[in-house]
Amino acid sequence: MKAVVLVGGEGTRLRPLTETIPKPLLPLMGRSFLHHVLDHLGAHGVHEVILSSPYLQERFASFIRERHGDPLVTWITESSPLGTGGAVLNALGNVEEAFFVLNGDILTDLDLTAMAAAHDASGASISISTIYVEDARPFGLVVTDETGRVLEFCEKPADPTPGEINAGTYLIDPLAVARFERGVNTSIERDVFPAVIERGAPVRAFASHCYWMDLGTPEKYLRAHFDILEGKVRGEEFPAPYLDGADIDLAARLGRWVVAGQGAAVGPEAQVEDSVLLGGAVVSKRARVRDSILGPGSRVGEGATVVGTVLGEGAEVAAGDSVADARISGHPRSSREA
Repeated sequence: MKAVVLVGGEGTRLRPLTETIPKPLLPLMGRSFLHHVLDHLGAHGVHEVILSSPYLQERFASFIRERHGDPLVTWITESSPLGTGGAVLNALGNVEEAFFVLNGDILTDLDLTAMAAAHDASGASISISTIYVEDARPFGLVVTDETGRVLEFCEKPADPTPGEINAGTYLIDPLAVARFERGVNTSIERDVFPAVIERGAPVRAFASHCYWMDLGTPEKYLRAHFDILEGKVRGEEFPAPYLDGADIDLAARLGRWVVAGQGAAVGPEAQVEDSVLLGGAVVSKRARVRDSILGPGSRVGEGATVVGTVLGEGAEVAAGDSVADARISGHPRSSREA
């Protein structure tokens, strides 16, 4: 079985981290998030994954070189952004049977094997995974009949509406989308799904109570780490705090919900709580960091305080500075200029 993983977004809500790192390649528990997605697919019998993105392609090339084992990764060059639907349609020449499509920024333990079985049993042209939420405005509301057949796909409704939302994992029969024009920017949510439903092809929802988190904002990126530490995600087991080769001074104080990557360092009398330190990030002596993400190679100076802040790759907070609710790019400037 094959899958297309959508990795073409620029991750604007996660800037400045995504100024230098594509969102699917941001580390999660010390490994590029895309590794977690591919491992999940491989565990459910997917043996080839198709990727394409016009954004920071060289970073994906490095990822593919380092990736080993199942599933095999096939890269399709996308010279200009094609959107979620365009990326799927661009991959049709590589698939001959029903294939998975996944958003590359969603952490989930969805049972893909069960979804594939339900898809086959129902005779659906497209299956859409769904989960129930109290407010569907940030998502896509999936309206079904009593049998689970999708009647309408409302992308990001304007008013607060409870219901089943699009959870970003699909099974698609190539024939269901073969008539769409390739090579143009197309939205799978706004263009493809509504057209297929209107045409009368069977589109069905696969409802589940799985873990599901869109990693598109700093708050959710942090929450995903903490949920893994709390054991909420099946197949993801890590001790808390998780210190992957980090250098932690014995006189430093770390809270339970801390993840620190290879080469990260926390100095004496420093305090770190509810934060993620990516590889090479440094928290200097007597500094305090809370509710923050420190990008690769970033540095918090001696005695500085950082709260609710995202530091980009190589960013610095000067000694003694205090910043809160900031986004600091990795340029050689004082935090007061951010």
